[in-house]
Amino acid sequence: MPKMKTHRGAAKRLKKTGSGKLKRSKAYKRHILTKKSAKTKMQLRKSGLVSEGDAKRIAQLLPY
Repeated sequence: MPKMKTHRGAAKRLKKTGSGKLKRSKAYKRHILTKKSAKTKMQLRKSGLVSEGDAKRIAQLLPY
């Protein structure tokens, strides 16, 4: 059986942490930032984790 290919779109958006969880960036930080509060924009800077239900599917896209 041939090697599985990594899904390049997922690889550019997600990284695996040391414990094996998937790290992602937050949404809503691209444009229309004037109406968002400073607190909201500060919280969007931090990275988030993929939820457990989604992580099972996404882990198949990132085999290596």
